[in-house]
Amino acid sequence: MRKSIIATFIATAFISLNAGASDLLQIYKEALVNDAQFSAARAAKLAGQERSVQGRAGLLPSLGLSAGVTKTHTEFDPDSGPTISGSSTGRSMTLALSQTLFNMATWENYEQSKLAVVATDLQFAAAQQDLMLRVSQAYFDVLAAQNTLKTLQAQKIAVAEQLASAKRNFEVGTQTITDTHEAQSQYDLIIAQELAGQGDLDVKRAALRQIIGKDAGDLAILKDGVQLSAPVPAVLNDWVSSAEKQNFSVAASEVSLEVAKREIKKSRAGHLPTVDFSATTGRSNGSATATTPGGVTKPTTLGVTLKFPIFTGFATDSRVRETIALEDKARNDLENSRRVAAQAARQSFIGVVSGLAQIKAFEAAEISSQSALDSTKLGYQVGVRINIDVLNAQQKLSNTRQSLAKARYDSILNGLRLKAAAGTLKETDLVEVNALLTQ
Repeated sequence: MRKSIIATFIATAFISLNAGASDLLQIYKEALVNDAQFSAARAAKLAGQERSVQGRAGLLPSLGLSAGVTKTHTEFDPDSGPTISGSSTGRSMTLALSQTLFNMATWENYEQSKLAVVATDLQFAAAQQDLMLRVSQAYFDVLAAQNTLKTLQAQKIAVAEQLASAKRNFEVGTQTITDTHEAQSQYDLIIAQELAGQGDLDVKRAALRQIIGKDAGDLAILKDGVQLSAPVPAVLNDWVSSAEKQNFSVAASEVSLEVAKREIKKSRAGHLPTVDFSATTGRSNGSATATTPGGVTKPTTLGVTLKFPIFTGFATDSRVRETIALEDKARNDLENSRRVAAQAARQSFIGVVSGLAQIKAFEAAEISSQSALDSTKLGYQVGVRINIDVLNAQQKLSNTRQSLAKARYDSILNGLRLKAAAGTLKETDLVEVNALLTQ
């Protein structure tokens, strides 16, 4: 009964420990709330949405009300007789309306403001994709550092056993001091590597903490023997074509080019006339003085104003030439964005394909290295192998397992980068990767 209670307690503690581990999706959701860089992008999007409202304001009527009170003191000194003085109080109120009837520059500014909203939406979408990649990179960097440290710790245990065996065999005279020195040298090297691995793990955890604003704690790891799938579609040109058309940086550059074209039209509008309508109405009253009668005045005016630019010191022509050059710059920026996106798609696609091939090779190498280690240990026991042979076989197996884990992490990350380059990376892709993890 006592053993059963202890077993139950251990199992419960183990389940509780597993339940506390965070997976990739949980870390990403925390980053959505706590990442400062993404929060800044969200605020920029909210600010950018006001651009269209501000641009539309130039096309809408403007209405203003003004009011005032004046007090006047007047003195009248006739040629004969005493000086006459008096004071009067005047009150006025004016309502003014103005409406642009024709102003090409204002219209183009409104069209640019709508494009600015599209640009901020694209920038926010790109920031969300970037957050997915940053979270995934930091997450698997921690797993890779943990895997390296655990591998080094396992090597240390194995080398320590070989060192103890070498010392015992030397004491009984079955081995030379050279075997002991070799094992000691290997053990000291593993200790140094373990310290470096612990430091690297601390750095990787700090990078993840920077994104989510707190310590991530235990992380879910990849399932043993997980099988990764190839990219779909499996044709490189399809991914490149998608990147050249759907990549968010490419789309933002296309918007920037359209804004530059609108800027040329706006600058050329400096040669065109503008027409504005205005209307004012008001009321003013004042008390009578010695020189002016009192009464109420109700002025109302309606008018249309035409302004035609004749000469502006060549400023308009210069502005047109400037905007044409800027449009050419935007066109080249768009071409560069397409090339960068295409190259990112190619690089990521090749990374996934070659990574999958490496995984298969390392899986086969792991089996071979394990068999070689078992054979070397057996040869060491019967005296046909020496201590250094066992140490080398252990080192080879550990390196193979570490390389296998890294190849899996890199393949997963390259798959996410490939979708980001093609402009198709979504949260559902993180869900699929998350399904590969286990507590």
